[in-house]
Amino acid sequence: MSKKYDYLIVGAGLFGAVFANRAHRAGKSCIVLEKRNHIAGNAYTRLEAGIPIHQYGAHIFHTGNRQVYEYLSQFAQFNHYVNSPIANYKGEIYNLPFNMNTFHQMWGVVTPGQAQNELSRQIEKHYTENPQNLEEQAINLVGPDIYEKLIKGYTEKQWGRPCTQLPSFIIRRLPLRFTYDNNYFNDPYQGIPVDGYTKMVERMLEGIEVRLQTDYFDDRSYWDSLAKRIVYSGPIDAYFHCCYGALQYRSLRFETEVLDCRNYQGNAVVNYTDREIPFTRMIEHKHFTFGQQPNTVITREYSQEWAPGKEPYYPINDSENSALYEKYRLLTEREPNVLFGGRLAEYQYYDMDKTVERALEYTTPELLSIRDKQ
Repeated sequence: MSKKYDYLIVGAGLFGAVFANRAHRAGKSCIVLEKRNHIAGNAYTRLEAGIPIHQYGAHIFHTGNRQVYEYLSQFAQFNHYVNSPIANYKGEIYNLPFNMNTFHQMWGVVTPGQAQNELSRQIEKHYTENPQNLEEQAINLVGPDIYEKLIKGYTEKQWGRPCTQLPSFIIRRLPLRFTYDNNYFNDPYQGIPVDGYTKMVERMLEGIEVRLQTDYFDDRSYWDSLAKRIVYSGPIDAYFHCCYGALQYRSLRFETEVLDCRNYQGNAVVNYTDREIPFTRMIEHKHFTFGQQPNTVITREYSQEWAPGKEPYYPINDSENSALYEKYRLLTEREPNVLFGGRLAEYQYYDMDKTVERALEYTTPELLSIRDKQ
C-alpha cells in the first residue's frame, strides 16, 4: 500500500521543525504532529503586555557553529543580546559567570594574580582527596566562599536534595575567568530573535502540514500507516511503553506576573542562590529584546521533581538512568524506519544550537537520498 507521506514527524519543537523544513526543501512530503496547542516546543514565545514571553523559561540562543547560525538566520533576525546574568545572595549582588567582577565583589581583589592567590589559598585549606559528593568536588574547584554563596543553595534547589547527597560528577569543572568579562557564553554568535522563536519556527514550517493538539500515541497505528518513515522527538521510554521503567527528569514550574513599572530588576536573568528563597531565578522578559514598554513581565522559576503529566526538562544522567537509557537505545536498532532525535528521544540535555545541529546532521542530502533507496 502506498504511503501518503515520506516523513511523519512527531513533535514541532526545534528538532522536528528543522527536520521537516530540510526534508520539505528536498522535495519530501511531511506531516508534523504536535500534542500541544502551539509549535516551537519549549522555545515557544508569546506576547503579554506587548512583551515577548519565554513560556518555558529563558531560551538564549548562542553557538560557535556558523552553519547553524546562518541556517536559523534565514528565518529570524537576531538582536545583539548578550547573556550576562547576575546572582542575588541574600541581597548581595555578584556577576556571573565567575570572573574578575565576581572576585572583586567577593574579596575586594583587583588583579588576576590576587584572585588566583585567594582561590588557591582557600582550595588548599579545604581540599578533599577523592571527593565523594558535589559539595567536596565544588570546594576543590572554587573554595568555600564561592561555593557557599553562589553554588550550594542554587544547586540544592535545582536538584531537590542536599549537595552532600549529590554525586561529585555533576560538577566536573567550573569555568573561572580572570578577566572583567560578564559575557556568560564564549560563542561568537549570540542573540534573541527580534520577533520571537515562535515566528522563527512558523517560517520553518511554511508549506508543511502541521496538526496541533494531536497526540501520536492516541492512534499510533493509524499515523504509522501514513508515512514511509517516522521521525520521533518525544520521550524515548514512552515510545517503548516504558517497558523497562520510566527515565527520570527534573521539571520546572513558573509563576508569571505583569507589573506596573518599566523596569523591575534591571537584568534579564537574576539567579537567587540562597536556599531560603524558594525559586531558582527570576526572568524579566523585556530585557531580552531591550523593550521600552510601560509595564514589565517577570517570571519566577521553581525546580521540582518530575512526575507523569509534568514537562520533562532536565534528564538525570546518573549511572542508573544512563544504563536504563542504553537499554532503550538498543531497542531503537530494531526500528529501521524510525529516526530518534532531540533532547527527549536521546535523553540528553541539548542547547538550542546542538538540537539544530543534530537535525541538520540527520537531513544531509546524502542521508535523505540513502533513505529513499532503503
